[in-house]
Amino acid sequence: MFRTFSRRTLTGVAALAATGLALTGCGGGGGEPAALNTEEEITLNYTFWGNDDRAARYDKAIAAFEEKFPNITINDTFTDYPSYWEKRQTEAAGGGLPDVMQFDYTYLRQYGDNGLLLNLEDYFGNGITTDAIDESLLSTGKLEDGTFAIPTGYSAWSVFQNPALLADAGVEPYEGGTSWDDYNTYMASVTDATGGTVYGGTDTTQRIQDLELKLRQQGRELFTEDGELNFTQEELVEHWTEGQENRDKVTVPQSKLEEINPVSGFGGNLTTSEMSWSNFLGGYLGDSGAEEITIVAPPTDSPDEKDLYRKVGLMQAASSSTEHPEAAAAFVDFLINSPEVGEIFGATLGIPASETQLEGANLEGPDKAVKDYLDSIEGRMGDAPAAPVAGFGAIEQTFWDLGKSIGLGAVTPEDAAKQFFDEASVTLGS
Repeated sequence: MFRTFSRRTLTGVAALAATGLALTGCGGGGGEPAALNTEEEITLNYTFWGNDDRAARYDKAIAAFEEKFPNITINDTFTDYPSYWEKRQTEAAGGGLPDVMQFDYTYLRQYGDNGLLLNLEDYFGNGITTDAIDESLLSTGKLEDGTFAIPTGYSAWSVFQNPALLADAGVEPYEGGTSWDDYNTYMASVTDATGGTVYGGTDTTQRIQDLELKLRQQGRELFTEDGELNFTQEELVEHWTEGQENRDKVTVPQSKLEEINPVSGFGGNLTTSEMSWSNFLGGYLGDSGAEEITIVAPPTDSPDEKDLYRKVGLMQAASSSTEHPEAAAAFVDFLINSPEVGEIFGATLGIPASETQLEGANLEGPDKAVKDYLDSIEGRMGDAPAAPVAGFGAIEQTFWDLGKSIGLGAVTPEDAAKQFFDEASVTLGS
């Protein structure tokens, strides 16, 4: 879906011209707020990926911003995630990125290192407040030359479970945080109890985050400091092969997942559990129609390792070519810090990264459940990985596509691993 519209708000310039209009929230360094010329009518283009629900929330947030800054009009567009980045790539090539953008950590280095993003550090304490954002989260938008995006929220890897399906199967829930053997046994017990009408889970080797989790449990990361793969082709073969027994008789077959795509096996009530990011809770509730979904910690064989981390979900960034950098900074600050925006979005963009926005969010129901889960795994939280290498989005997609092909029996783990390393080598230029 693609939507474009604009708003025009009465400015009240005559009343404001004498005094000037200043940006609010001058934290982060305690500098003076950047002044905006109230006599100038400013239009900013803003774009995001999402659905109608997210669009309706942005409608409210933009209206609140325009009320606060009546000389600024926000023209916003949205589309689905794949189309979003295809369009950004085209715009980047032509030098025409939107003034402000919803951004993904995955693409930070690709766009930031190429000089396409505004250095937001120039406005810290002078238009953008950072005092309310934990340094570990704020640093996720930092590259060598500055900070080019700020997270709106965060999540963590987790195991979701459907209590109603488990009750029907007569199986106790997985308690979370125990060994991989325990989790595999749990999944097998569900599939056995239902005779395969409902499965215990989905393939735990298919997504690159599954491999990342296991590497972090060994004290390693996906990539080296030099941006190279931090695992061997042989290790990838072993990883994908480990999942074969489950793929044969425990986890939901990939062929069944293809039938309900883009809904996941868990969202489609084909499984009682699934590993994913904690901010997926709302989507799972909507897809499954379940009255309740619980969240527990992923399995680990190395309980002393800080294997989990705060994964920034959505971020906000601005174009380095914007003609109105101060106004763009004001809009970024509003989207990040405003308690009113927190009330509008709740935890649908992840648990708010800014404490001031979190206070406004007034989390209840599913949102509170996500926050409670994140609080419960604080002891397993380690440092977030460095900003993804340029091209990580393509690498992640290749890993997922090959994982699905293995599940369909179209390729062996050995051939898939070779193909992955061949494609990653091209992407990384190594």
